[in-house]
Amino acid sequence: MIKAVIFDLDGTLIHLPINYERLFQEFSEIMKTADIHPLAKKILKLDEKMKKKIFEVWEKAELAASTSITVKDEGIAIYKKFLEKPRTLVTLQGKVLVQNVLERLDLSFNFVVTREDSLNRVEQLKIAAEKLKTPFQSILFVGNIDDDFHAAQKVGCQFLRVTE
Repeated sequence: MIKAVIFDLDGTLIHLPINYERLFQEFSEIMKTADIHPLAKKILKLDEKMKKKIFEVWEKAELAASTSITVKDEGIAIYKKFLEKPRTLVTLQGKVLVQNVLERLDLSFNFVVTREDSLNRVEQLKIAAEKLKTPFQSILFVGNIDDDFHAAQKVGCQFLRVTE
């Protein structure tokens, strides 16, 4: 039985059209290396000053792209289906963009976990489950990519993929 639902944001509820090639080039210049993948692991190894600069550049790109956000109908339909359940949003997007999107689309969550909380999806799911005070086997995670699926498997929650 599903007692709570965790949603991913980009690719699940919305499409955020960021030019990742350009963004990663900027990251590469800031980090002074061409080898920036896996990005989350590379960022975690940075000092706080460098991490802050990366997050500022990332936030700027997100806000620029936010004017062209499109809604993922399948994801929004699932969101509406579970309105009566406690909900958490997990995302690698930043808090500023998330707040903007939630207000604009009139979406609400009991809790929100962003990249500022963790850059690791498994860790984000653990934070969300703890905030929801719900065991993983009673949580449905709604995502759109293989990494979401694998993170759900790793923690033991149910998974529903948005494919649209």
